[in-house]
Amino acid sequence: MNAVAEIKDIKLYMRELGEQARAAARVLARADSAAKDRALVAAAAAIRRDAANLLAANAEDVAEARAAGLEPALLDRLQLTRAGVEDMAEGLEQVARLPDPIGAITDVHERPSGIKVGRMRVPLGVIGIIYESRPNVTADAAALCLKSGNAAILRGGSEALRANRAIAACMHEGLDAAGLPRTAIQVIATSDRAAVGELLTMNQYVDIIVPRGGKGLIERVMKESRIPMIKHLDGVCHVYIDDRADLQMAIRIADNAKTQRYGTCNTMETLLVAEAIADKVLPPLARIYFDKGVELRGDAQAQQLVPGIKPASEQDWYTEYLAPILAVRVVKDMDAAMEHIAKYGSAHTDAIVTEDRDRAQRFLREVDSSSVMVNASTRFADGFEYGLGAEVGISTDKLHARGPVGLEGLTSQKYVVLGEGQIRT
Repeated sequence: MNAVAEIKDIKLYMRELGEQARAAARVLARADSAAKDRALVAAAAAIRRDAANLLAANAEDVAEARAAGLEPALLDRLQLTRAGVEDMAEGLEQVARLPDPIGAITDVHERPSGIKVGRMRVPLGVIGIIYESRPNVTADAAALCLKSGNAAILRGGSEALRANRAIAACMHEGLDAAGLPRTAIQVIATSDRAAVGELLTMNQYVDIIVPRGGKGLIERVMKESRIPMIKHLDGVCHVYIDDRADLQMAIRIADNAKTQRYGTCNTMETLLVAEAIADKVLPPLARIYFDKGVELRGDAQAQQLVPGIKPASEQDWYTEYLAPILAVRVVKDMDAAMEHIAKYGSAHTDAIVTEDRDRAQRFLREVDSSSVMVNASTRFADGFEYGLGAEVGISTDKLHARGPVGLEGLTSQKYVVLGEGQIRT
């Protein structure tokens, strides 16, 4: 079923994908590292070779999405560049170079009975990934699933269908080169929303669901899924500038955390500034933001310090803008900043800028987010930047995986027992 128009029976189509993925997962679970790495390297070569075709497919997607009125943040995520295509290829090669976690036995210890007990890392099985806009996720997610021995069913947004299928074709070429089943990586070839509904109920085939997208998508998946999930709902990220910060460093970090890219989940959405240094740091920062077209919404103290800041509403503190809008609040001290983050944050990524070691350590311990940073931009909260090769998503859950989810997050562990004939008495 290659053409979207040929898919008449969504339920049957999805069941076929599930059956094929389950069979492929058994093959991948026993595949050696060399075969998986060959597939990734060959897929990277195919992506580089077909860069012009990928960009042309993406251009068609972007033109159609723009005509349909897709919001700017999603258009930004949808757009592929030649550098972005090279990043995809490089990401595949980086994943190929990472150690294969599958089969590793750790924590081996001998018991009084003489048996040796350890834990072996194993694949999860079949992973369903639902995402919006970003076609690079097709390559990143497929690579991580493949290296970790999992089959993948990928459902990208309808706005990226052409590019996603072109990227999947390159991944299939890599699988062919390594003698691995093409059905290890399957892109759902329809924009019909019913396919998502079916995927979320296929617990006989799918072991985990990873939703990547806007709040509407995540809420739908949370409501309908019968399958465990790795997810995050919002990216309401904070930077707190402490009164013991290096002010030039603070300005660079706060600028980058907001303006390096607006439409990402690790972009700063609220800036918190200690009142003791607010008059020194906010005016120069505001000039930078205003020059870049960023709208500022602040509390009363911020408005007094910087003309042109609009009043912030209570809802602004909860909002993930994904746009050139920033909420600004002047707080008494670090404790007040941490209280604000605990109340309004989304447990994604939060940063402090300070030269005080003790305060930095307190912030790291007490801020309950999946990534907590000292003197660095929140934009680093990313699987590639963390050395994971790529990520299938960022988890703000506390069980199984937390933060950027790379190879280890797509595996589990089972106990293994090594004996020499021992019996229990």
